[in-house]
Amino acid sequence: SMGGSQIWLKESEQMTVSDMLKAVCVVSANDCAVALAEHVAGSESAFVGMMNQRAQELGLLDTNFVNCTGLDDAPEAAEHLTTAHDIAVISRELLKHDRIRDYTTIWMDSVRDGASELTNTNKLVRFYDGCTGLKTGYTSTAMYCLSASAEREGTEYIAVIMHAESIDSRSADASALLDYGFANFRLCPLTSGETLPEVAVELGTLDSVTPVYDGGGAVLLRAKDAEGLSWSLDLPESLPAPVRAGDVLGKLTLSNSAGPVAEVPLLAGASSERLSSPGIFIKLLSQLFCAE
Repeated sequence: SMGGSQIWLKESEQMTVSDMLKAVCVVSANDCAVALAEHVAGSESAFVGMMNQRAQELGLLDTNFVNCTGLDDAPEAAEHLTTAHDIAVISRELLKHDRIRDYTTIWMDSVRDGASELTNTNKLVRFYDGCTGLKTGYTSTAMYCLSASAEREGTEYIAVIMHAESIDSRSADASALLDYGFANFRLCPLTSGETLPEVAVELGTLDSVTPVYDGGGAVLLRAKDAEGLSWSLDLPESLPAPVRAGDVLGKLTLSNSAGPVAEVPLLAGASSERLSSPGIFIKLLSQLFCAE
């Protein structure tokens, strides 16, 4: 009785969560979406409350859910609203969970021991190089919609299409956006590839500390800005104790011919406390005997 896309769940039928997720991700099974919502929250309305709370946590100011399917044939569905930007943020959050790709990259599969065949409504899964998903949608009001994701050489892009005139046009537009991303941007490492020099610690329990990089390790640049890159270090030769693990010691600067394009803080990888007076005396004696 759900309407829209479904796999015709029957009363008292049992199906694994994995198969239900597969049906939701591959063929947009509305009946499975509602069954999962009821299982998680006790009712669809309670689950929708969770959806809206999560949307607020993600800062989605232009999104409001009234059901977990997106179907808009009920009067209250006029308040079921979102934007391309918000769908992109939701998609990015979803892709942080690697396991979702086990479902969103399926082209053809089945449930019910092969009795019910599934073919992905997202045609890019089969035809676009590196496609990782993600989800299609259609209603007579929203028209043909698609959040498409693809990954190549360590970079993943998301393209959101709404209100397309057809399945083919939404696929073509999403492909064009993804093509633009792959053609015009480069992922550049924020490390020099060289071993970072140790920084001496004056009067510390450790003679020196090793700097470590802070950050994700890469920056996305326009292709023209990613040419002729160079790295430079700004680190002191020594620091007075105490030094705490995580303290900023200096920075690494990534530059191109036009100047700096990114900076990465270099942090202390360990703590070095300040020596006590007896400790300083013992250290001086040790250095004296070593000198002799």
